[in-house]
Amino acid sequence: MSVPDNNSVKLSSSNKSSRQRRKNKDKPSLSPDPNSKHMPKNHKYPALSSSLELEGIQIPPRTPRGGYGSDDADAIDEVELSLLNENERRAAAAGGMDSPPSKSKHGVSAKDKRGMALLVVLYLIQGVPLGLALGSVPFLLREHLSYSQLGTFALAQYPYSLKLLWSPIIDSCFFSGVGRRKSWIIPMQLIIGTLMLWIANNVEVLLETPAENINKLTFIFTSLVFLSATQDIAVDGWALTLLSHENLSYASTCQTIGLNTGYFASFTVFLALNSEAFASKYGFPVLSLSSYLKFWTVVCYSVTVWLLFAKKEDKPSADDEDMDLVKVYRVIWRICKLPHVQSLLLLHFVAKVGFQANEGVTSLKLVEKGLGREDLSIAVLIDFPCQILAGYLTARWSMGDKPLRPWLAAGWVRLGFAAIWTIIVAKFPGPTIGYSYFAFLVAMTVLQGFSNTIQFVGISAFHTRISDPLIGGTYMTLLNTFTNLGGTWPRYFVLKGVDFFTVATCKISEGGSETILEASECVSDLGKAHCADLGGTCVTERDGYYIVSVVCVVLGVIILSSFAAPTARRLQALPTSKWRVASAGGL
Repeated sequence: MSVPDNNSVKLSSSNKSSRQRRKNKDKPSLSPDPNSKHMPKNHKYPALSSSLELEGIQIPPRTPRGGYGSDDADAIDEVELSLLNENERRAAAAGGMDSPPSKSKHGVSAKDKRGMALLVVLYLIQGVPLGLALGSVPFLLREHLSYSQLGTFALAQYPYSLKLLWSPIIDSCFFSGVGRRKSWIIPMQLIIGTLMLWIANNVEVLLETPAENINKLTFIFTSLVFLSATQDIAVDGWALTLLSHENLSYASTCQTIGLNTGYFASFTVFLALNSEAFASKYGFPVLSLSSYLKFWTVVCYSVTVWLLFAKKEDKPSADDEDMDLVKVYRVIWRICKLPHVQSLLLLHFVAKVGFQANEGVTSLKLVEKGLGREDLSIAVLIDFPCQILAGYLTARWSMGDKPLRPWLAAGWVRLGFAAIWTIIVAKFPGPTIGYSYFAFLVAMTVLQGFSNTIQFVGISAFHTRISDPLIGGTYMTLLNTFTNLGGTWPRYFVLKGVDFFTVATCKISEGGSETILEASECVSDLGKAHCADLGGTCVTERDGYYIVSVVCVVLGVIILSSFAAPTARRLQALPTSKWRVASAGGL
């Protein structure tokens, strides 16, 4: 079916004379009365596209336009309205597809509740390996590696930021009998559980000499993150169909709860239970990394078996089965050519530069200055339920037509916290801190975490709103890839920059005289041990952390004020139809 060109329709309509329309005014009309209460004069309603989908067209106002009189304008209205069938007119009266999703009057259905619970569990399994690779393992390695070596291990998080390269395979290749998303979720979770079991049986050997095994450790955890990223592609796509349209914004809440629970369990909870000081203080047995990994292996296997035999996935539609691999890559290219998509991807690529020194180095610096790992774990553990609450409140805040508004507001807050934490590190009193100072650190951690969650949920709600369900996994992954990449690519340079700008020397006193040696690495415990073997002490004359932190904050302020804020306001004002695949040229 071909769609009439609007201009030709309007011109042919305008050729009707007023006398002809007066002659036929008593005949029944196929078009609804524009003045009817069911058809507001100035509402927006859908029109037909080449794929028979609806897009937005605005009813012309009842005022003279160009050389047409008011009677001609009425005729144009009638012809435009006649392009819609009865169901489409009713949809038009309700506000069309470009209206922001509204909350269901009947609340969250039982089906949606079950879907939300499933999403939380799947994101939880995904968060456990990420908490290990991006959280606890770098802390365990910090005592033995320099910041440059930690920068090498930080490459393990790159698969999560490059998911787009293989996401079309996940979207287009599947077994209909198993399910479009289950075809990937089930094998990925089985392999994740098996790899965690292998790490559990070999972790003691790997961590005995981490400097020698840094490349092997990086490869192992890069593989683990790659598997989690692949599972994430399928789960993101499933979220678009697992929940009803009016409750789609809760998908980001499920992601926040699940990912944060898994991440915090593998980061803060594990570090606390793995600390001998924490265990002796509170009477808990020390939890080894091996035992922790074996526990989550059992959980991962159990959920996967339940998915395989107990959870049924809706059969793929005809459109799903028609999405071959080449077509998906072609659609991605068409989407990426859209100017507003390019603006959004560039926004994601630079929006997190200002936070990187704070989020990548501050915690390590606090531990280096004497803050116990168990104290840090308790602070973040208290922060966890606050972030769950923040995710819920932000999801409600992001359900309107301006989901990027909380994202922008929280961006300024995060920059403020990045500057404040730099001052806290500089003024940190030392290993012994009082309860009041610890309470202050906890409050700062909670408030900063609140702003992080607001940004995460806000941008996730925006992605869910604009993604086309036809290629949901790929579309979401395209957007999430650049979101993650914006926080990944600067991290390596930040860690390298700390070592580059740091001036540390090994001072050796012999017979009343002092010898100063420039140490290639006098920051980690290993470097300090080498200096101690020579009878000296490591002295840091200039800490590169402060230089890198100031540079990041200044760049963050410039980017947010001059580019990110105006771009975000412009993008969120676009109608939803502009982000659909059909708008990118169709399939």
